[in-house]
Amino acid sequence: MSGKRVNILKSIPPASKNAFINYGIVIAAFAVITALRSLGLLSISLEGQLVPICCYIVMAISLNLTVGILGELSLGHAGFMSVGAFTGIIVSGLLSAAVPNGALRLLTAIIVGGIAAGIVGVLVGIPVLRLNGDYLAIVTLAFGEIIKNIINCLYIGYDSAGIRISMTSEAALGLGPDGKIIIDGAIGAVNIQKISTFTAGFLLVLVCLVVIQNLVNSRNGRAIMALRDNQIAAESVGINIVKYKMMAFVTSAVMAGMAGCLFALNYSTVVAKKFDFNTSILVLVFVVLGGIGNIRGSMIAATVLYILPEMLRGIRDYRMLVYAVVLILVMIVTNNPTIRSLLYENVLNPMKALIPKKKGGAADADEN
Repeated sequence: MSGKRVNILKSIPPASKNAFINYGIVIAAFAVITALRSLGLLSISLEGQLVPICCYIVMAISLNLTVGILGELSLGHAGFMSVGAFTGIIVSGLLSAAVPNGALRLLTAIIVGGIAAGIVGVLVGIPVLRLNGDYLAIVTLAFGEIIKNIINCLYIGYDSAGIRISMTSEAALGLGPDGKIIIDGAIGAVNIQKISTFTAGFLLVLVCLVVIQNLVNSRNGRAIMALRDNQIAAESVGINIVKYKMMAFVTSAVMAGMAGCLFALNYSTVVAKKFDFNTSILVLVFVVLGGIGNIRGSMIAATVLYILPEMLRGIRDYRMLVYAVVLILVMIVTNNPTIRSLLYENVLNPMKALIPKKKGGAADADEN
């Protein structure tokens, strides 16, 4: 039987094996963290970071689809995150009375937030993805700043008469006595009912993995990677450049919007400044250090690099200096073949040697 199991495992394509390994890592991490929480072994600080970590994992995986799989540089990924975040806040606020169930309201907000980010992704991608070069990076950079400034000027509230929107001031909304403000200009979204949970974050990471890994391993994914490797050759064999670029870019935007919604509904107050250029660069750092095109690396990098600054808070003034040094060292190690080979020879290979190997294999296969 063991020989049959070995043969079955060998017949599974490497891409599918990698996908199942990623699912296993996420499920195992969720089980371990849930157990630690139930035993009270997680600090309050670390518990508070669980939902944001899930959000940034989704952000890193989705950006890797654009940067690593499609091969296009996007510098405004936080812009799609902000669209999903504030759309989700509005939906959650408007449904607070009609849908008292927090989980159902969160699900609705995440779906609507993702759709809104996807629509914006289409509007950004239609004119830009037809062009070659670094136009996408320039436009997404501008898009991120434009969205931030629009939200800073946006006032949204509601009362018994319906929803009110203004671009001037809160007073211009003309809310009645029963009115509630949802977005208050530069102050941001206020009085948010926190309904995000770690379980929802875990499920969103799984959904993101399923969507993106299935896309990458499909016929459409191979067409997208062909565009990355050689756009002229891909076009010459009949691959529709705009269609497949749009497919990857919009999928990435939708997942970023969903992550933004989950992130925003984890706090009582959210400001547009949180989704600025620095956030886009932070997510890009996760992708680069995790390995461009490497989904598992993006997950690990997002987790470690998000937790690291929080762990260094004890040294206050020097924590960002230490963080920068760690990033530089990681870049040196990952991009230097000599150091990588030394790491494999002296660390990874000895660790593999400690793992006992099963006997049998071909002999068992012949017997069965």
